[in-house]
Amino acid sequence: MRKWLRGWAILWIVFRYGLDELVLTSFNHKGVAALARILSIGRSLDAPRGQRLREALERLGPIFVKFGQVLSTRRDLLPPDIAEELALLQDRVPPFDSDVAVGIIEKAFRKRLEDIFVQFDRTPVASASIAQVHFAQITDREGQLRDVAVKVLRPGMLDVIERDLELMHTMASMLERVSADGKRLKPREVVAEFDTYLHDELDLMREAANAAQLRRNMDGLDLVLIPEIHWDFCHIDVLVMERMNGIPVGQTEVLQEQGVDLHRLARDGVTIFFTQVFRDGFFHGDMHPGNIQVSVEPQSFGRFISLDFGIVGTLTDFDKEYLAQNFSAFFRRDYKRIAELHVESGWVPADTRVAELEAAVRTVCEPYFDRPLKEISLGMVLMRLFQTSRRFHVEIQPQLVLLQKTLLNIEGLGRQLDPDLDLWSTAKPFLEKWMNEQMGPHRLMTELRNEAPRYAQILPGLPRLLQDFLVQHGQQSHQQAALQQLLQEQRRTSNLLHALLYGTLGFVLGGLGVLLVQALVRQGMLG
Repeated sequence: MRKWLRGWAILWIVFRYGLDELVLTSFNHKGVAALARILSIGRSLDAPRGQRLREALERLGPIFVKFGQVLSTRRDLLPPDIAEELALLQDRVPPFDSDVAVGIIEKAFRKRLEDIFVQFDRTPVASASIAQVHFAQITDREGQLRDVAVKVLRPGMLDVIERDLELMHTMASMLERVSADGKRLKPREVVAEFDTYLHDELDLMREAANAAQLRRNMDGLDLVLIPEIHWDFCHIDVLVMERMNGIPVGQTEVLQEQGVDLHRLARDGVTIFFTQVFRDGFFHGDMHPGNIQVSVEPQSFGRFISLDFGIVGTLTDFDKEYLAQNFSAFFRRDYKRIAELHVESGWVPADTRVAELEAAVRTVCEPYFDRPLKEISLGMVLMRLFQTSRRFHVEIQPQLVLLQKTLLNIEGLGRQLDPDLDLWSTAKPFLEKWMNEQMGPHRLMTELRNEAPRYAQILPGLPRLLQDFLVQHGQQSHQQAALQQLLQEQRRTSNLLHALLYGTLGFVLGGLGVLLVQALVRQGMLG
């Protein structure tokens, strides 16, 4: 019942904010339009459509806000007025009461606010769908005064998210039953992945651990800054990290005024993404512009600042190698290899004709080469690939859904910074270098270096292990020889017993025969 009530609530909000008109502009059904007006009597459509869409997503809850955040990066797919409004969802979601935030902090640490922070700004500086951020000051273990950002989880988020996720699970199950593509698309597995990511975001200790891992991975790359985590001030509901000072990446005019090279910044963004994906297999999974700033400090001028680490993606070595080979084949326009990889990985049935799949991939991808990024719609490419894949029963891989979403974020970011950026030519040298490192002597040396500590433990004990083996082998040989001798003795004893038994039996029978003859002679019967 709760799921159905939620479904009706979603439908009412859609009608209440006039979102039905956005959908029905291409579906002119007077009956549906009339029903929408009846169910939402008194609605006002005076506000611009973009504002109504943003407010509706805010009313629908955090899951829908995140959906709007993703849409806001796709300015090639949205009218400018809607894109501008949805961009406000990235860091301007209405905040919750500061007294509630203070209560959450004091409950988490069981201390008064003034006993935790030297100074705490009650006015939030940013508010998102999951949490909001306040600036503060702390005294670290060394007694140094540190400027920090305090992230506080929104109250009651678990109930809200689980309610909507329950509805999504139901819808996914229905889709699998009624849709011909249901099994191939794996909607239940996709929703399960989304479920995991959202629940991970509700644990700020997990986010802190993600940030620490990314900070270690990116150390030495000199392209991105990751804030330091202050573990003594972290809790499942509260996260305290280094305060970062930067300009939001979406404010391109301000960045240009500060002298930031936007073309280089766009290329750096692509490098960061592919480094995290293919080198580390651990990547920031929520890279919309609201989570990215650019430093203008002298010591780190022009470097990205990455924030909000609630969602990260991981890839296995198999995933990385498979993706890299696909990308590499795509850049070489080797569509046959792409088709072969799909068959080898099990994405398509084993009896799929490679030549047909190759021709289909070529038809989709070839028209998009040698164009600047501003003329390429990755959304259109993905849509056409999806339409083509239905013919070949391609199975969607749930573990790559987040990667696909992040790639869309990167494309949207690249469009904002440098509309002429060629994403493919920027990524191709990186991938070719990575592939050479994976297949060549460098990979062998890396594996040997990684295994060196294990070898260092094993090598000193090898002589003893060899001696033990030889002794054990010698003992086994001696035991086997003794066993063979015992078996031979057993066979000789058995033969002797048999001979004794047969001899005794013959002696007894012979004696009985003599006695019988003597008796017969005495009776004259033989006589």
